[in-house]
Amino acid sequence: MNGGVELQPIKKKKRSVILLWTLGILVFLLAGGIIGVNFYVERSLPLTSGTVSLNALSQNVEIIRDNQGVAHISAKNEKDLFIAQGYVQAQDRLFQMDLSRRQASGRLSEVIGEKTVERDKFFRTLGLRRAAEVSYTAYPDETKQILEWFAEGVNAYIKEAKEDGRMPVEFTLLGYKPEKWTPIDSLTIGKYMAFDLGGHWQGQAFRYWALKNLSEDKAYDLFPSYPEGAPEILSSIGDLSINIEESFAGAVIPPEFNGSNNWVVSGEKTANGKPLLADDPHLSLGTPSIWYQMHLKSPEVNVSGVIFAGIPGIILGHNEKIAWGVTNTGPDVQDLYIEKRHKKDSSLFLYDNRWEEATFIQEPILVKGKDEIPYEVIITRHGPIISDFAGQSDEEHALSLRWTALDPSLELQAIININKAGNWEEFEKALEDFHTPTQNFVFASQDGTIAYKANGKIPIRNKGDGMLPVPGWDKEYEWKGFIPFDKLPTVVNPEKGFVATANNRVIDESYPYHISHHWAQPYRYMRIARYLEGKDDLTVQNMKELQMDQVNLHAAEFVPIFLRDLRDQELTSKQEQAIEILAKWDYKDEKSKSAPLLFHSWMNILSKEMFKKEVPPELMELFEGRQSIVDEMLRKAHEGEVSSWFEPYGGYHEYLQSSLNKALLELEESYGTDMGKWKWGDFHKVYFEHPISGASPILEWFFNRKDPIPVGGSRVTVQAASYNQEGIVNHGASWRFVIDAANMSEGYHIVGPGQAGHFKSDWYDNQIDAWVKGEYHKTSITDVEAKNKLVLKAE
Repeated sequence: MNGGVELQPIKKKKRSVILLWTLGILVFLLAGGIIGVNFYVERSLPLTSGTVSLNALSQNVEIIRDNQGVAHISAKNEKDLFIAQGYVQAQDRLFQMDLSRRQASGRLSEVIGEKTVERDKFFRTLGLRRAAEVSYTAYPDETKQILEWFAEGVNAYIKEAKEDGRMPVEFTLLGYKPEKWTPIDSLTIGKYMAFDLGGHWQGQAFRYWALKNLSEDKAYDLFPSYPEGAPEILSSIGDLSINIEESFAGAVIPPEFNGSNNWVVSGEKTANGKPLLADDPHLSLGTPSIWYQMHLKSPEVNVSGVIFAGIPGIILGHNEKIAWGVTNTGPDVQDLYIEKRHKKDSSLFLYDNRWEEATFIQEPILVKGKDEIPYEVIITRHGPIISDFAGQSDEEHALSLRWTALDPSLELQAIININKAGNWEEFEKALEDFHTPTQNFVFASQDGTIAYKANGKIPIRNKGDGMLPVPGWDKEYEWKGFIPFDKLPTVVNPEKGFVATANNRVIDESYPYHISHHWAQPYRYMRIARYLEGKDDLTVQNMKELQMDQVNLHAAEFVPIFLRDLRDQELTSKQEQAIEILAKWDYKDEKSKSAPLLFHSWMNILSKEMFKKEVPPELMELFEGRQSIVDEMLRKAHEGEVSSWFEPYGGYHEYLQSSLNKALLELEESYGTDMGKWKWGDFHKVYFEHPISGASPILEWFFNRKDPIPVGGSRVTVQAASYNQEGIVNHGASWRFVIDAANMSEGYHIVGPGQAGHFKSDWYDNQIDAWVKGEYHKTSITDVEAKNKLVLKAE
C-alpha cells in the first residue's frame, strides 16, 4: 500500500516531464518553422544595395533608392537605362507584372484554376494580346529595341531569382514560376489600360435591351440624351432574339468611376509667376499600387514620374523643362455591330449583300489541375464576336465589337518621345502616336506655356452615333475615319489663366465632331474651376489642398431640392431629425460627420431601388451612367416633369420619402439609433487589398497588414474616393502629383499604398497614412538623397 501511494507522484512527475519535453519540442519546431519561413520570405526581398553583375549591360548602372523607395536609375546610355529599368521593376513588382500580363492575355486559369475561366474567355475574345502583337509589327526598330532591352532586364532578374531561390513568395503560394518576359507582354499591359478606361459598348448593349424589354418612355428615360436615330436603327435591325443577359453573363466591365482630375495654371494666377500643374488619376486601389514611381537618367533623357509595372519609360510626370498629366476623356470609341449569320454555314456573315467568311482563331485555355478547354474566337470585318463567349443565344445573329484599341497603335513610341520633349511643340508632336485610350492631356513648361489637348483616335461615324448597336451588314454604318489630329480639342495659354478637366464635357455645341454621350457628373470640375477662379496667388500648397478637397457639390444641388420637396410631406420624427442634420450640413464629405453618411445612403437607394422591379441584376452592370440619369430624373421631377419610373412607388414625393426611410432603417441597423453619433468614416474606409489575400485569413493578415482606415471624400468630390457596397474605398487617386514650373527638378507625389510589392519591405505600405492625410513626398531629379545604392555591374 505504501509503495503504491509513493509511486503515484513519480508517475505524474514523469508525465509532466514528458509533456514539457513534448511541448518544448513543438515550440522549438514551430519557432524553427517560423524562423525558416521568415528566412525564406526575407531572402526574396530585392537587393537594394551592393553590387550585382548583369551580363547584358555595356557599362555600369547606378540605382539609388530614396527614403520612399523610389528608384533613381542613372545610366551612361539608353540601352543600359532600359535594361536597368526592366530589372528594377521586376525586383519590386514581378508578381504584379506577371499577373497583369496573364489577366490581359486571358491566362489566369493556368495558375489560379476554374474560378477565372470565364474571365479568360472574355479576354481571349477581346484579343488584347492579338492587338499587341499587331501593334508590335508597326513600331519602328528603335522602339522595338527599347522593348527588347526592357525585357532583357526583366529576364535577367527572373533568372537570378530562380537560381538564387529569391522568387517572390506569391509564386510559391500559387505553385508556379514566371515565364520569360517579352516585348508583347509590355504592349499587352498597355492595351489592358485602354480596356480599363472603357469605350461604352456595355451602354449600347443595355440600351438595346431596354428598348426591347421596357415601354418606350421608360427606355428613353435611361438614355443619356434623346436617341433621335433609334427608330431608324431598330427598323434596320428588325426582330432579333439575342439574349443580352445570357450573351454577356460574366463579361468584365471596367469600373464606371475610372476617371481623374487634372489642371494647369498659368503664371498669371500663381504667387511666383510660373505655371503650376496637378494630376491625380482615379483608378482601382490595391496592393501594390497600379503605378510604379521611377526616375530615369541617361545622356538622352532625365525624366521622373510613374509608369505601369511592366512597361518602359515614364507615362506621367516631368523632365527638366516640361510636366504633364492626364484624365480620361471617355469618348465613344467602341461600337457593337449586329452581325447576320448564314443559316447553313456559321462561318459566313452578311455584308453589303454578300456573304463574307469570318476568321476563326483557336484559343485553348489551360486550367490548373483540369483538362484543357477548347475555345474558339470568331472575328468579322468589324472585330471579335463578343456575344458568344458566354454561350451563343441566337443562331442567326451575333454582336461583334469595333474598337480603336484593337487596331495597331504606337503609345510607347509617344511615351518615349514625350519623355524627351522640351516644349509644347515637341510634346504635341509626340502625341500624334498616342492613339488609345483617348486622354485629356494638360501641359506646363518652364518657359511659361500651359496647354491642353484631348488626344487619341476618335471615330467619325458615317451613320449612327454610338448610342445603340448597328446593323453590321449595312455598309452605311461603317466608320469613315477619325477626328483629324489638328481638330482635336486643344487650348494653349487660355485667357482665363487655367485649364482643368475632371472627365467632364470638354466641348460645346459648336464643336463639329461627336466625341461622347457619356461625361462624368460635373461636380468635381465645378469645384476645381471655382477654386482656381477665386485665387490669383496660387501655390503648390493650394494645389495639394485642392486635390484633398471634400466639398460635395452634388449634395449642394440636391439636398435643398429634397428638403423643399419633402416640406409638405408628413414625416416621422426620425425623418425630421435626418432632414435637420442635412439642413445644417456644410456639404463637406468629412469622415467625422453624419450628414455625408445620410446623403450618400439616401442617394444610393434613390438610384437603385426604382429599377429593381424591371431591370434584372445582371443588366445593372451594363447600365452605364445610372447616377447621372437618375439625377436628371430628379431635376425634372422637382420641376414637375415626373418620369413614369416613379409611378410604381406612388409618385416622386412618395418615392423620395420611402427611400429616405429605407436609408434610415439600414443605417440604424448598422450604426444604432443615435444619428448624432453616425460618422461617414464608420462606413467609408480605404483598404488596399492584395490580389491573393482573399484566399485565406492568414494571407490576408500577411498581405493586408493595415485594417480599413476611415477616410473623407466620395465619388463626387475632388478628393475622389469611390467605394463598394461594404463602404470600402477601392477606387480613387491612384497617384497624386503636383509640380511648380519654377523648379522643374522636383515634384510632389503620393503613391498609395507604397512603392514595393514585397510585404516585408519598408516601402510596401508606408504611404497609406500619407494617402489618407494628403502628405506628399518630394522627389528630385537633380539632388537625390540616397537611402540605398545598388550598382548593376557590366561584365
